[in-house]
Amino acid sequence: MPATPAWPPKSTPRLFVPPPLNINASVHLTGNAAHYLTHVMRRTVGDPVRLCDDVGGEYLAELTTVGKRDCILLVRGFLRERQLVDDFWLCASPIKRQRWDWLIEKATELGVGQICPIGMERSIAERINMERARAIAQEAAEQCGRTALPRIDTLQKLQHMLANWPAERRLYFADENGGENLLDVVQADGHVPAAVLIGPEGGFSDSERAAIRALPAARRVTLGPQILRAETAALAASTLILAARQSTSCAP
Repeated sequence: MPATPAWPPKSTPRLFVPPPLNINASVHLTGNAAHYLTHVMRRTVGDPVRLCDDVGGEYLAELTTVGKRDCILLVRGFLRERQLVDDFWLCASPIKRQRWDWLIEKATELGVGQICPIGMERSIAERINMERARAIAQEAAEQCGRTALPRIDTLQKLQHMLANWPAERRLYFADENGGENLLDVVQADGHVPAAVLIGPEGGFSDSERAAIRALPAARRVTLGPQILRAETAALAASTLILAARQSTSCAP
C-alpha cells in the first residue's frame, strides 16, 4: 500500500505576514509577497501556503483568491509553535553592501537571535538600509524554515554600545591580536546571554581595543592564526558559539 504523501508538501512556499494569525483568518497579500506567490511560485487557487507571523508560530493556509496584483489566503490550521531562539547577538562593523547582505542572510540561517551593526573608527559603511536588511533576513528565514525572525538593530557607535552594555551579557571580543580559545571560553560560560564582537576590515584601533578590554563582561578570544575577512570571522565565530552553546544546553 503506497505511503500517504506528506501534507503540506515540502515544496509548499513559506511567507512571513504581519501578526496576528489565527485559524479561519483571511490574509490579504499585495505587492512583492503577492507577486512572489502567484507569479514566481505560480501558485493558484486551492494551493497550500505556510504562513508565519513571528509571534504565534507557523500556520497552514489555502490560496482562495488570485487577482492581478493581490491574493487572499484563508488560514486552515496550525502547524507549529514559534521556535525558541538562542539569546545570542552578532555585533559587527558594517562592511560593503554585498558582503553585508550576505552576512545578514547567513547569520539568519545559522539561528542568530539579534544582529547589531556597530560603527567603529575604521568602519567602511556609515549607514545601514534597515528596510533592505530586514527584507533579506525575512527572505532567509522563509527559505531556511525559521519561524522567528532575527532582530536587527539600528547602527550605533562602539562607544555607545560599551557604555550601555548589559552587565549580565558575556561579550566575546574577537581580537585579531590573539586571546583565549573561543570554544574553551564558551563551553566554560555555559548557556548565558552572550554576544560576539567582530571588527571592521581594517581591524580595531588601539583605543577601541583598550575600551573593549576594560568592559567587565568582555572576554578576549581568538578565531585562529589566519587573518579572516570580516564576514568570514563573523560567520565562523557565530557558528562555533551557537554549536558550543547547543551542545552545552543538551548535555546531561
